[in-house]
Amino acid sequence: MKKELPWLTVPGGRMKTTLFYGPWQCRRQFMNQCQMECAQEGYPLMGCMWLADLKFDWEGRLVLLPVDVEAGSRYGIYHCCCKFPTRTKAENEAARNEWRNGMRSFRNAWSDKFGEWPVESEKAWPGHHIRDLWHWGAPLDGNNIIPAEPTVHDVFNREYPKCYDGQAPWNTVGPDLPYTDN
Repeated sequence: MKKELPWLTVPGGRMKTTLFYGPWQCRRQFMNQCQMECAQEGYPLMGCMWLADLKFDWEGRLVLLPVDVEAGSRYGIYHCCCKFPTRTKAENEAARNEWRNGMRSFRNAWSDKFGEWPVESEKAWPGHHIRDLWHWGAPLDGNNIIPAEPTVHDVFNREYPKCYDGQAPWNTVGPDLPYTDN
């Protein structure tokens, strides 16, 4: 699935964010990174899930040379399913309440950086916690939450337990780029 956000005025020009959604099997680079991250935290790696790619397009004008310039970059968002400890039911509910109480201001801050938080039928898309709340993910950390189209969010939530259980396909390496831009 692909979602293009509107152009956003930024210093020196304008920027557009495009979100590409998986989930996909992690490429070798992500799987290796997860192996190191899990080991550093003292937990075995069970699997890796590539959730999304953020593509950034920038258009602007150089100051020193008065010429128009276009540039872009990509950022892959993946989750390492380490054998993390879990929160108790009460701890998880407290984390969920923290998210509920802060999600509007979080979405506004996210919109200022990347463009309007996606909305469908006048309802905001859910915020997906990359490291889920059950496994001690931070409820309001800007590096832990992405907007997810509702049906994609359902897929993420359905596949996370399989990843944490070390089930296929999340326990094996996938292709370097599992989608096309078109």
